[in-house]
Amino acid sequence: MTPSARQSRSPRWDVIVVGAGPAGATAARVAAERGQRVLLLERASLPRYKTCGGGLVGAAVAALPPSFRVPSLDHIDQITVSNRFRNPRTVTHNEPTAHMVYRAAFDAALTEMAVEAGAVLRESTVVTALEPAAHSVTVTVDKGRRLNARCVVGADGSSSRVARHVAVRCEQVDLALEVEIPVTGPVARNWRGRTLLDWGALPGSYAWVFPKGDQLTIGVLAHRGHGDATRAYLREFLAENAPRGVEPVRRSGHLTRCRAQDSPLSRGRVLVAGDAAGLLDPMFREGISFALRSGSLAGAAAADVADAESAADVRDATIVYARRIHETLGGEMHAGRLLLAAFERHPGLFHTGLTRIPPISKKLFDYAAGRTTIPELVGGPPGRMALHLLSRM
Repeated sequence: MTPSARQSRSPRWDVIVVGAGPAGATAARVAAERGQRVLLLERASLPRYKTCGGGLVGAAVAALPPSFRVPSLDHIDQITVSNRFRNPRTVTHNEPTAHMVYRAAFDAALTEMAVEAGAVLRESTVVTALEPAAHSVTVTVDKGRRLNARCVVGADGSSSRVARHVAVRCEQVDLALEVEIPVTGPVARNWRGRTLLDWGALPGSYAWVFPKGDQLTIGVLAHRGHGDATRAYLREFLAENAPRGVEPVRRSGHLTRCRAQDSPLSRGRVLVAGDAAGLLDPMFREGISFALRSGSLAGAAAADVADAESAADVRDATIVYARRIHETLGGEMHAGRLLLAAFERHPGLFHTGLTRIPPISKKLFDYAAGRTTIPELVGGPPGRMALHLLSRM
């Protein structure tokens, strides 16, 4: 499209992206690189705290731009796995498998790349309403200001305002509780390069310790509806693993949501990506790699929608976006659901398989390092046999 043709269109913006997390910052960057006039809206002021384990698995690192420098605080080369605090087993790998980051620094760096690509950032801006029209979408923000764009991308987290407009449906909702604890000296050295995963007593629950330089991120996760039991699990886990006499510097919690398989990813000229779309791994609830990859696909689709002049062209662009999501992330989510079902039925046997059967233990590291995917983990001979046996018990 020529500059004169672009300037003649009524909306000021080609693409408005809501939310400056990994999905939103990536979508804004990709759309701007496609020559679109992009406005990136963030409700907070960056850098801002985000409740998140902060582990970048290999798939997340692979989805980053080649020039991006990961603000890494630690690299994981040891994974200790326990089952309800019992039978711990540590598996060591000869190369780092994951980066540990603070989301404040990570998200801010991704947003900076979007701005460098040409996106305009507006912080402390809350979206209150969306009004679709034939050729544009009106976005109302705080104090009643109205903005217009040819396409809107919702990447505003698991409690997304844009997701409600699109009517995203989720089939799995989990509660995550987390604390940040300062550590020094021998305690910090003991955790350097090592993470702990504990399979909990609640169905589908687990806990973690992630090292981040001079702090530990310690948290638990379980299906929503077991709030008291989840809080009790966190207290017990902290008693087992947190340094005594050290008070957390932060306590937080949030809900994670996994989309239903037939949940929509768009409505007219409005798309959703990342947590707003319910895109994350159902088993480990890893969402950063899903956010980065869906954000990239959403940015490209948003550019196509912004250039579309007819309803048919918009529909074609959104169909392509949905197909690409299903062909990539959809397969990973399906495999994650199978893995979660097996874990919920037999957590003890699941633990034994991960810690006592070398091919399966290696696959856990391969997944964290990005050398394999969950579909490959589940679909390989050891995974297929394990799932088959667990399903028959």
